[in-house]
Amino acid sequence: MTEIELMPVQIGVHVELELIDEQGSREPLAVDLVKVSAADLAQGFLGANTPLARAIRGLTAGSETPYLMGDIRRVRIVRVSPSQVAAPADAQERRAAVLQKALSDAERTNAEIFASSFSGKWGDYDPTGMTGWSEP
Repeated sequence: MTEIELMPVQIGVHVELELIDEQGSREPLAVDLVKVSAADLAQGFLGANTPLARAIRGLTAGSETPYLMGDIRRVRIVRVSPSQVAAPADAQERRAAVLQKALSDAERTNAEIFASSFSGKWGDYDPTGMTGWSEP
């Protein structure tokens, strides 16, 4: 066996996986395992503290381990190799921006629901007056 075949899953490696569902169907997934601050699954960077990362850390190619998430029951490690790409330095800032947008959207939705349903002794709120709601 070569050194790469024995390489364990750890931060700084590229991992090719098969997610195996309850019917035995297999779905491929390739990720680079990174520190939490660089995690961005949409870009293929799996944070080391995620349930999937914790399930596969320390295992080598050919290993299979239980992993219960949705209809997934097991995960099989197909290949482990050194990562060839650098994790984005701004991942944490991008996650914070996405979170801030989600919070702003939730606040707007709450305000629209309130405006649509509130009736007071001085009149009703008009939700059409919210068209100027500012986005951050």
